[in-house]
Amino acid sequence: MSIRSKVLRELEKRPRRLGELKSMLGNDKKVQRAVEELVESGRVLRKNGVLLVAKSGLAESALPCKLVKLGENFAFAAQADGPDIFIPGRGLNGAMPGDGVLVKLFDKPRVPGSLEGEVVAVTEPRDTFVGVVVAENGKLFLSPDDCPFLRLQIKKSAAGGVRAGDKAAVELLERGAGYADHRAGVAMRFGSADKARQCVRALLYAAGRTRQFPDKVKAEARALTEPGPADFKKRLDLRAEPIFTIDCAETKDIDDAISISASADGWQLGVHIADVSHYVRAGSALDKEALERGTSVYFADSVIPMLPRQLSNGVCSLNEGVDRLAFSCIMQLDAAGAIKNFRFEKTVIRSRVKGVYSEINALLAGAGDEALVEKYAPVASQLPVMVQLYQRLDAARKARGCIDIESDEAKLLLDEEGRCIGLEKRQRGLSERMIEEFMLLANRCAAKLARSHQLPFVYRVHESPDAEKTERLKDLLHIAGLNADFKGEAPTVAELAAILDATRGKPLERAVHMGVLRSMAKACYEPSPKGHFGLALQDYAHFTSPIRRYPDLAIHRILSEFCAGVSGRELESRYTDFAAIASQQSSAAEVAAMQLERSADSCYKAEYMAAHLGETFPGRVSGVSRHGFFVELENTAEGFVNADTLGGEPELVEGFSLRAGGRRWQLGDEVLVKAVGADVALGRVDFQLAE
Repeated sequence: MSIRSKVLRELEKRPRRLGELKSMLGNDKKVQRAVEELVESGRVLRKNGVLLVAKSGLAESALPCKLVKLGENFAFAAQADGPDIFIPGRGLNGAMPGDGVLVKLFDKPRVPGSLEGEVVAVTEPRDTFVGVVVAENGKLFLSPDDCPFLRLQIKKSAAGGVRAGDKAAVELLERGAGYADHRAGVAMRFGSADKARQCVRALLYAAGRTRQFPDKVKAEARALTEPGPADFKKRLDLRAEPIFTIDCAETKDIDDAISISASADGWQLGVHIADVSHYVRAGSALDKEALERGTSVYFADSVIPMLPRQLSNGVCSLNEGVDRLAFSCIMQLDAAGAIKNFRFEKTVIRSRVKGVYSEINALLAGAGDEALVEKYAPVASQLPVMVQLYQRLDAARKARGCIDIESDEAKLLLDEEGRCIGLEKRQRGLSERMIEEFMLLANRCAAKLARSHQLPFVYRVHESPDAEKTERLKDLLHIAGLNADFKGEAPTVAELAAILDATRGKPLERAVHMGVLRSMAKACYEPSPKGHFGLALQDYAHFTSPIRRYPDLAIHRILSEFCAGVSGRELESRYTDFAAIASQQSSAAEVAAMQLERSADSCYKAEYMAAHLGETFPGRVSGVSRHGFFVELENTAEGFVNADTLGGEPELVEGFSLRAGGRRWQLGDEVLVKAVGADVALGRVDFQLAE
């Protein structure tokens, strides 16, 4: 068989890159020549660096896409620039969600004016899938999490000891003309799909998240030592100051500490942040890994850190009673809490107390016992001063019209085996709010300094709502009986803040607050200062969490050099491209981490609800579709009431309520539901009305 025939034979199986063909067939020069001849003759097309056999009707108009959503009889293919393309089931040709594909558009779509097409080639196959193992007709299949109706047959010779009901990851070993022809082999067995901890392990595996670090990164981390006198040179020594930290009881990666004192005309506030950039040098293996991870990921009782524990829990963490290097923002505030002036200093500090939010809340409420009073004695005089300053800052925040939406974050209680046995809404008390405001001040100062000196930088940006989302919000506000006559095309932050205040404590509070949240743009990182809509601030950045967020580490590095006297021109040369890259990658990493954290929480919530099937719970309607409605419980678990259980033909009314069987359910309505099903692997809970 000629080399050309061999090339064609391999390309007929699936598209491949030139390097792949060379590896398979050997004789690089002959393969190269054969490919060039086939391309020139038109028998092979080169598309986005991928070689594929030309098919009838396939022209250069085939569009590179990614298959992003797969239904039972359809899919959508996303273009890099342009609207999604609808792919009917007959046009998928075995392509899987996550595949890079080439799509040929239909000349005559079923819906005039729409984009419809078929997959003509898989250019970048997705090989790994995570899901639940099922047994059918004596064979094992994987039901993938992102398309659970599919069945990927697992080869007996590559089953890896999995059983039905296991959570597992598989790799596609063979691709056929359709899904039924694909064959998979087990790459990882996680354990029972009924256990949230194993399901979260699978989520992390699918996302490529791991607690393990590359050898070079670990070697650099091991080489770091505790700070000593040589590190303290040219630093402001604040070890005698009553500096302390406040965090959750379980926190081990402590980024921030504070100090505060009152004067006749205001306050001096010190926000002292771990000087991570002292240890993580630009271009090092540690730095490259941190940039790639972008952020730490937190769920239940675990964390996937951005930095190795030698740093995150060790030399960088502002632990009690030990000397630590810090990057401090020291602010002078007037009697109203406004910033008069500020400076950034490289410092050495020693935290007096590892404060805990719940403990300080108890002390401030006059409920602290003797042990707590003794623990906080070194900083007791600072607590009332903190409250006084916070009251001024809170008043200023409200005057600006800031948006304040209560978090729906859950507090998960796990037993010794990692099972979720308790679930409640996490409360945000006075101490949490105080620290939030103090950190916000330091973040503002960092951004203001960068903007005033035109430094290359990574800003935290939150833009105003767009017109389409505003119209959707107006519809919701109309149903809630609230004024939606905004002065401009889009609401101002003050108008939205007023809406939030008007619904606090009312049945529609949660629905309206979530509607306002969805109407706004997603906050992100950008190298240009565009302001923060939700906080009603012109200058904002993230400075205060460099252990767990790369943007903070990035701006620490830039500000450190600026404070050391490096010229603006030199900083521009060094960091302009870096700021753009860090902004883009950090924004993407944040979105991915948030999705992962939500999915993990959903698994644990489903595990908790699985132990309470048959029980009834009060809740509120939190979302509506023509297929049914979602109900959120007081413990933050959310489940779905299927329209099939309601009786009668369901009818969606104005997008915010559902009518069926002579009854109507609207966003915010109180309902009593019974838990009837829980799928831990998918993080899904099913309810039925209990009335």
